[in-house]
Amino acid sequence: MSRRPRRNHTPGFKAKVALAAIKGDRTLAQLAEQFDVHPNQITSWKAQLEEGAADVFGPGGGNGAAQPAIDVKSLHAKIGELTLENDFLEGALNKAGLLSAKR
Repeated sequence: MSRRPRRNHTPGFKAKVALAAIKGDRTLAQLAEQFDVHPNQITSWKAQLEEGAADVFGPGGGNGAAQPAIDVKSLHAKIGELTLENDFLEGALNKAGLLSAKR
C-alpha cells in the first residue's frame, strides 16, 4: 500500500465542505465520501467556521485585512512642518559652526 500524497485544500473548498456539514442534510460519512476527505477533517473545518463566523458580523464587516483610511492632507502637512524644522535647525547649526559636513 502506498500513501497518498499530501493535499492542500483551498479556503473556498474548506468553506464549501464546512457549510455542507452545518446544513446537516447529509451525515459526516456521506460528506467525507462526496468530498474525499476524512470525517475528522470535516468536523475540524466546521468548528473553525463556527468560531470565525462571528467575525464576519463584527467591526469591519468581514474585511479582515481592511486598512483604516489614510488622511493624506494631514500627512503632507506633517512632512512640510518637519521640512521647515530641519531647514531651520540646519541654518542655526551652520551659523553656530557646528554643522561642517554637507548632507
